[in-house]
Amino acid sequence: MKTISRLIAQAAVLVVVLSFFLSGCAPKNPFPLAETGPYHVGMRTVKFVDESREGRQVTVTVWYPAEAPAASTGSATRDAEPDHSGEPYPLILSSTKVAIIFAPYMVSHGFTWASVDGIDYYMVVYEGAIDQPLDILFALDQVAANPPEGLEGLIDSQNAGTIGYSFDGFNSLAMSGARIDPEYYLAQCPTPDATTEDILGELSAFGCGPALKWDEFTAHVGDSITASEDGLWQPLTDERIRAVMPMAGEGWWLFGERGLAAVDRPVLILVGTNDELYKENALIYEHLGTTDKTLISFVGRSHMMIYEVPSIERMAHFAVAFFGYHLQGREDYADFFSEEFVSKQDDLAWGVYEEE
Repeated sequence: MKTISRLIAQAAVLVVVLSFFLSGCAPKNPFPLAETGPYHVGMRTVKFVDESREGRQVTVTVWYPAEAPAASTGSATRDAEPDHSGEPYPLILSSTKVAIIFAPYMVSHGFTWASVDGIDYYMVVYEGAIDQPLDILFALDQVAANPPEGLEGLIDSQNAGTIGYSFDGFNSLAMSGARIDPEYYLAQCPTPDATTEDILGELSAFGCGPALKWDEFTAHVGDSITASEDGLWQPLTDERIRAVMPMAGEGWWLFGERGLAAVDRPVLILVGTNDELYKENALIYEHLGTTDKTLISFVGRSHMMIYEVPSIERMAHFAVAFFGYHLQGREDYADFFSEEFVSKQDDLAWGVYEEE
């Protein structure tokens, strides 16, 4: 028995030694900011009413750095005690559909997040293209002025960013300072110009529906947005939003060249080169008015990469880097979404991807 025990002990030591050396030789994660950060993630839901829009109900899920419960399960704990140690934490804004995917990554790295419940994709453009960004802006106002009980002082609403994918990518782009150009949009209906026709795809939601009932559409939007001296609608944004990250979104039809020229803050666009919306994203990127703009192309990936864990982790890495740099003041994070960093990955491309 002693011999067997000695052999077992020796084997255990060997396993430990081998594990030590193997761990030292293991390749490092090329996307390190996709790793979980130092904070646990809490979440809670609050309901607000926007009286300025006929009593519209807006339900918001707030995600925040939290104290880890003794028996923690999952990536986020509802109603967990907040962690005030690093407050205030910059704020990220989006739909809850997108937050469910990315908030656990980002909040663990020292962000708060306010996401609007219930807003989702649409197959053709309708009033939601205006209502959804306004819902998100209303959420910003509410968590700034009326934070959930116990979260006072936690949320840095003066340093906010927006992120979105697909329909929510449009929402994020809309909050970049871009302005809807009704003259350009109406000129595309029913006969688009060569540029717009070239980017039309089966997934493009921005058809001519509103053009068929334009007076009704503009009445819903309201004079505070549609009235202007230069013909462009007022931007759907807020000065507290300092950086935006639209992914695989749309918007060329509604904004056009003039509307995109009004974008005035840092923008990071991510999109797959096999996405039906790639041409639109490339065109949007090329016409953004801001000089602080980046396009990272995921070579060979489609619109459905949002359901692929490796792609999600990469997107999360870039989100932490981009917003960490712009909202947290992490100068060192610039390297993690730089041209040099992207060039080291065979299946990523810096800027508009050109097939060889």
